[in-house]
Amino acid sequence: MKLLIFLLFITASFISCNNEAAFKKAEDAQDAGREFIRASLDGNYEKARFYLLNDSTHTNVRLLEKWKSDYNRRSVEDKVNYKDASIVALKVEPLNDSTVNFVYTNTFEPKDTTTIKIVRDKGEWLVDLKDIH
Repeated sequence: MKLLIFLLFITASFISCNNEAAFKKAEDAQDAGREFIRASLDGNYEKARFYLLNDSTHTNVRLLEKWKSDYNRRSVEDKVNYKDASIVALKVEPLNDSTVNFVYTNTFEPKDTTTIKIVRDKGEWLVDLKDIH
């Protein structure tokens, strides 16, 4: 019985570590933006959260949860179209050495352009949704 519990614990630990290891830290702001957007279009909000700035007010997490809720209300057809869509980077605009505006659209909704801010926090490039437009 103890062996079974030990094996279950090891398996659970391996699975949780393996999920975290599946996400690679962004090399630069554009990489962070692309990874976050792709995860969002695919409905992979665990991965999107990996590339999200963890702010002290948790505003980014609440905004991402709203995105997730909106995505989940979409039709199956829309979800497939988002997954099939390509990201079109329209502008990557450095504001300073630690902040970049990333303007993009996607091929499913090409008229919708979005600007997200990407910041360097503790050496990592992360998406800050608080200034999205």
